[in-house]
Amino acid sequence: REAFEVLPLLLSRLGLREPVLVGHSDGATIALLHASRHPVAGCIAIAPHAFVEDVSIRSIAQARDQYLATHDDPRGLRQRLARYHRDVDNAFWQWNDIWLSPAFRDFDILGACADIRAPLLLVQGEQDEYGTLQQLHRVREQARHADVLTLQDCGHSPHRDKPHELTEALEHWFRSSITA
Repeated sequence: REAFEVLPLLLSRLGLREPVLVGHSDGATIALLHASRHPVAGCIAIAPHAFVEDVSIRSIAQARDQYLATHDDPRGLRQRLARYHRDVDNAFWQWNDIWLSPAFRDFDILGACADIRAPLLLVQGEQDEYGTLQQLHRVREQARHADVLTLQDCGHSPHRDKPHELTEALEHWFRSSITA
């Protein structure tokens, strides 16, 4: 829904016709899905989830346990997330409940990735606790033109773990793939 209804409406209201999409995690999944059906100048997917892996389920279950265990701790997960979400409980549980529901185990967007024609950069940390490098490799099998960047000593959030390396890589990719 976000990729096929919400994002197109937002882009239309902003007057943007062929943006370069940049998404992280579930936002990267939304960017990939949007780029599979709509014209974009480029797409950068950072730590995307193209299919469900056991490591994702384990890490998301651990996040749930941490969220509950540190609910009232001022340094706990809930309070850290509250800086970014107006209704932190709603945001957390919508994400967590969907990922941990048995019906979600079959989630897979690899077929849609084959329809992406725009320049595509796939980025992931080698120590991503929410997905393996298979996420990038399997997307690239569908979208052979995709560039892949893996970052050593980096987890699920390259913008936090390796901000300088990520920024340099994005600038280089943008100059060579979008403005060339």
